Amino acid sequence: MEHTAAERTPTYTVVSNPVSIEHGDLNVLFSGESQTRPGHRIGPKVYDFWLLHHVLSGTGVYRVDGTEYRLRAGHTFLIEPGRLIEYEADRMDPWKYRWVAFAGVRSGELVGAAGFSPARPVADAGLSLRPAALIGRIQRAFREGGKFAHLEAEGCLRLLMAEYGKAMDRADSPVSAPGAGGNALVQRIVHYLSTQYAEPVSIELMASTLGFSRAYLSRVFKRHTGMTPVAFLLRLRIDHARRLLRERTELTVEQIAASVGFQDPLYFSKQFRRICGMPPTAYREQMRQLGASGRGR
Repeated sequence: MEHTAAERTPTYTVVSNPVSIEHGDLNVLFSGESQTRPGHRIGPKVYDFWLLHHVLSGTGVYRVDGTEYRLRAGHTFLIEPGRLIEYEADRMDPWKYRWVAFAGVRSGELVGAAGFSPARPVADAGLSLRPAALIGRIQRAFREGGKFAHLEAEGCLRLLMAEYGKAMDRADSPVSAPGAGGNALVQRIVHYLSTQYAEPVSIELMASTLGFSRAYLSRVFKRHTGMTPVAFLLRLRIDHARRLLRERTELTVEQIAASVGFQDPLYFSKQFRRICGMPPTAYREQMRQLGASGRGR
């Protein structure tokens, strides 16, 4: 159900580094989240630390050095220390965002490595869920406290910058043939499932790991392969089960089922029969007889 701007309750939360707010080489100072009011404006003002905002929903405007950037969900804007900036929520669709503040002598090097610059203070992460998740993890580390919270936050900040670096690289890449980007994503899905098939993996977990929504991954994968990731994972598991049935005769059907990611051996047998046309025991016996007849020649 969609909510109008008037129905959205403004919120504001912030949590600070519980270990140290000394700048040093690189240090995350604090992080927060806010659902802004319609037309909510910050500035014109300057900050004495780096401040990154990742837009979760809604829209707004970021102004810096006479340039105006109209932003939406998936966009991130970076504020550099000492620069006169202003940002404002849309009056009809005010943005909700997460932010993280950081400082230190290595900060400029880090944001530069990610691709940010005075001429490029905005990144577009698209449908990726990773930036929001990483900022959320920083907040969780600060809330939970502990003497290593600052190290976890710094690690998340570096991963966050890596996400933006990859997003900017994709934006800078020459226009490819139709579907080329989708093919790259399909290869990532295939690689993930091919290495994780033996685990109790879910498509939701894969989507979260790759940084996309399940619906988007499924749509791209089916468009390029003609099957859903769920169907591909099932076929992958059955193919590996057939190999084990042929080569590992000391293993029971139940052990093979567990080895290829099936928690329920009865469900495994049912799916094996549906795809292969016979139960696993019959398949194993057929392969044994074929092998015996081959040796007898």
